[in-house]
Amino acid sequence: MALRIKFWGVRGSIACASPEHMKYGGNTSCIEVQAGDQHFTMDSGTGIRNYSKVVLGEDIRKTYLLLTHTHWDHINGFPFFTPAYDPKRSITIMAGHLKNQGGVQNVLSTQMHNPMFPVPLEAMQAELRFEDFEAGDNFQLFGSVKISTAPLHHPNGSTAYRIDYKGKSAVYVTDTEHVPGKPDQNILGLIEGADLVIYDSTYTEQEFPEKIGWGHSTWNEGVKLCRAANVKRLAIFHHDPDHTDDIMDEIAVEAANLWDGAFVCHEGQEIILE
Repeated sequence: MALRIKFWGVRGSIACASPEHMKYGGNTSCIEVQAGDQHFTMDSGTGIRNYSKVVLGEDIRKTYLLLTHTHWDHINGFPFFTPAYDPKRSITIMAGHLKNQGGVQNVLSTQMHNPMFPVPLEAMQAELRFEDFEAGDNFQLFGSVKISTAPLHHPNGSTAYRIDYKGKSAVYVTDTEHVPGKPDQNILGLIEGADLVIYDSTYTEQEFPEKIGWGHSTWNEGVKLCRAANVKRLAIFHHDPDHTDDIMDEIAVEAANLWDGAFVCHEGQEIILE
């Protein structure tokens, strides 16, 4: 196994706890990546609370948290990330959109200030490191995992991540809004030849015109980008809260009929790249 991807949260905008969201899941964005024996996480939506149990159960002492951006649905699970309160752990938190806006530490601390949350960031006893970079930078994790990044079109900014490890690659592209008829060159360059692309597919083509300016895309655009960049598989991600299981089932069939590399991801799903 080169890379293992597990989806702990696939919903966008707000968590959905209802019988109509059971099949695909209601937790917001959180993805676990395992590269060899190393684990790290992308985004800390509500799904990260369940991932905490893996970190503690497997006694993962050192990890990274890569944030696409800091809108609530991507960070509001962070105060419930239990390993952050354990002094035996080391967690490096990285973001590519806040270097000139006070930094990621300031944002995460602010969401835990009174009266929004009763426990301050300072209560977290793990060794927390906060690193701000510019979207477009490249760097290594654990000395062997290559991370490439690109800026995305989203209110307040967002960062896409490409992971390369032992000849396999996965790319995480959310939250982003496309311009119809003008493929995003930043995205195309980042996803070229990837084994898996996880793409912001919040809206259908019918819904998109009324949502221009909201910062999200469609699965149809994801298919176009992946085909143009010779990508092997597309994970349809960041499901709209109004898209029930029945609607997601319809999207899954329509997408697979258009391109057999496309599928709708669901909470708890694992993808092995080897």
